[in-house]
Amino acid sequence: MTAYVALLRAVNVGGTGKLPMTDLKRLCEEAGFQSVRTYIASGNVVFDSSLSEARVKKALESRMEEYAGKPVGVLVRTGLELAQVVADNPFPDAKASWCVALFLDEAPPKDALQTVKGQQDEQVALGRREIYVNYGAGMGRSKLAIPAAKGATARNMNTIAKLAQMAEEVSPAPAKSRPKRGKA
Repeated sequence: MTAYVALLRAVNVGGTGKLPMTDLKRLCEEAGFQSVRTYIASGNVVFDSSLSEARVKKALESRMEEYAGKPVGVLVRTGLELAQVVADNPFPDAKASWCVALFLDEAPPKDALQTVKGQQDEQVALGRREIYVNYGAGMGRSKLAIPAAKGATARNMNTIAKLAQMAEEVSPAPAKSRPKRGKA
């Protein structure tokens, strides 16, 4: 079994995209996932599965489309991959609530930083399948646009660390496979 974290796009507490976390948990359990736990009402779910990442993604996207009546983007990482996102954060001294990882299905394009628009005091860096952003003075006034992040979903470092911890609780990783600080 592998601990996975699924991050849903455009899910929030109110307005369009509303999804009660009890429904998300039920949908995951119906898909055969085990030890299902959700975190805050923004589309974060942790679980165990023997399926591959691709099959987990497909199963959850299918259930979500059936539930919502339209496609819902789902990005999936193993618990170890999420812990590595925390370890690889290029802005470790930034305020964790203003520092995010934009999760992508694939590695960001090599020219992703050259296409950024509206950058002021924000710092942007590429990760494995993430784009990291430190919003410096906060997100509220930011005009930052990252074309390479189309289809991504963002989580701040506090949330990512909590989800990595929850994944470790669901399915503890052997000590030798735990992430080390820095890129591989």
